[in-house]
Amino acid sequence: MNAQKIAIVDINEILASLPEYQIAQTEIDKTAAEWRQQIALEFDKVKSMYNKFQAEQVLLSAEDKAKKEQEIIKKEEEVRELQKRKFGPEGELFNKRQEMVSPIQDKVFGAIETYAAERSFDIILDKSSNTGILFSNAEYDKTADIKKKLKIRD
Repeated sequence: MNAQKIAIVDINEILASLPEYQIAQTEIDKTAAEWRQQIALEFDKVKSMYNKFQAEQVLLSAEDKAKKEQEIIKKEEEVRELQKRKFGPEGELFNKRQEMVSPIQDKVFGAIETYAAERSFDIILDKSSNTGILFSNAEYDKTADIKKKLKIRD
């Protein structure tokens, strides 16, 4: 029985070394920061509505109080929905990340598959995820080789 040929790479290090990944990550971070700021402003509006309501409630009829409370609740629900649409699972940020990062990841995985075929590796593990790797010999770490294949300079 032949021994299996195993290599270990650090996907996160490889991705972080790719200029197109850095550009994508910067754009994603910028978009997320803008959306967080937009949502914070909307929550400030809810807080302002609530503070105004607190100050005026003694002057309001029961009907007007209920109406104002509903307006505040509705506005808060709208902001939470906006937050979910932007940042939730399957939200706009998730989709933007998929759209921008998936092609780069596909390129890296393609380079790994080619490398494995060229060098007859049976298994290549990602050490950045730490899934099931308790120890790895440095001689098996082929991150630098994959970076070289992708023409990444350190």
